[in-house]
Amino acid sequence: MKPVERRTSGDSTFPRTPHDTDVQTDTCLPRAGARGGVPQPQVAVTSAASARQLARDVVREWWDRPGRRASEEAVIDLLLVVSELVTNAIRHGGGIAGFEVTPTREGVRLSVHDYSDVVPAVAYGQGALPHGHVGNGYGWPLIIRLARDINIERRSQGGKTISVLVPLR
Repeated sequence: MKPVERRTSGDSTFPRTPHDTDVQTDTCLPRAGARGGVPQPQVAVTSAASARQLARDVVREWWDRPGRRASEEAVIDLLLVVSELVTNAIRHGGGIAGFEVTPTREGVRLSVHDYSDVVPAVAYGQGALPHGHVGNGYGWPLIIRLARDINIERRSQGGKTISVLVPLR
């Protein structure tokens, strides 16, 4: 399996408001020498849709190989977790400060960086869904149920990084 390295333009150039997330450029490039050293295109992650596409591409290009393929169900779970994490960063975290997708032996590690220091109260809960239909509150329980190794770290420049491992089987 070939690792993927995350590169960005640097947080200092990005505005720190949710209204400016469409101008952020986040890239995910293979390490030098991967795939014969051929430069890979940069991918801007400014929405849940672009994050899902990047995650899907990483699974196809870097995780799937002869004798090992991610099941359709596992990819759907991955894309749901990507959507929830990125949407939360946009809606509650002041915007996307960065996004990383890294294939591992077990699946795919996702890291979403945002601008808010606030850690969701339910982040380390049991994954219980809200009682009755309340319109929201389903995202974190789904992340808890579908992902492993959930880690939340404060960033030295402000904000936080939420990192999870989504198993692929």
